[in-house]
Amino acid sequence: MPLDLSPRLADPDGLFAALVAAHDGLDPDASRRLDAALILLLANHIGDDGVVLDAIQVAQSAEAGS
Repeated sequence: MPLDLSPRLADPDGLFAALVAAHDGLDPDASRRLDAALILLLANHIGDDGVVLDAIQVAQSAEAGS
């Protein structure tokens, strides 16, 4: 299954706000642990190592281009 980069979220701004709010009051280490836990939960939900590895590459490329 290839990585699907097409927009699929009904409310991306609301989801972004929820992600930001989840970090409120967390110190940097707790914030990184929250991110790691969320990534692992979503990777498990996807269930395809190749798709997750493709997503990592896309995210790294996007970060390098910033």
